[in-house]
Amino acid sequence: MPTYERRTRVRAPLEDVWSFHSQVSGLETLTPDWMRLRVESVVGPDGDPDPDVLEVGSEVTLSVRPCGAGPRQRWTSVITERERGDGAAYFRDEMVDGPFDEWTHTHAFYADGEATIVRDHVEYALPLGPLDSSGPLAAAATPFSSLGFEAMFRDRHRRTRELLE
Repeated sequence: MPTYERRTRVRAPLEDVWSFHSQVSGLETLTPDWMRLRVESVVGPDGDPDPDVLEVGSEVTLSVRPCGAGPRQRWTSVITERERGDGAAYFRDEMVDGPFDEWTHTHAFYADGEATIVRDHVEYALPLGPLDSSGPLAAAATPFSSLGFEAMFRDRHRRTRELLE
């Protein structure tokens, strides 16, 4: 399965970076404007709407319309893992409905002195229908999808540094 990864060092304490990314407002703030993000709903693991923190079992439904082109694409993800330990933290969301055949995004944070290393790791499968995702069409499409990821995550990491440093 193809993967994408980006790391950035943020001159801010782990707790501040972790807290910021643990809220849906962090997602809204970090998503590039050209994605035209709309958060449709957020439901906590207990069924309550708009939880303060995205805990395991939280479900986020959003829509995007990249560059204002084409119809809005709906996307629903569920937080499947979340751990905070000494000097490190992470959470994982998995797309349960949306434009990819598979999408698993691990958001990891590592203390680095007074700074924090932010690591986004995405495993994904392109929506190629009945075509085998390991075939030549998938191999040809992967660099193009990575280009889109690169622009989006580069902007997200830049915004993280600007907001938290």
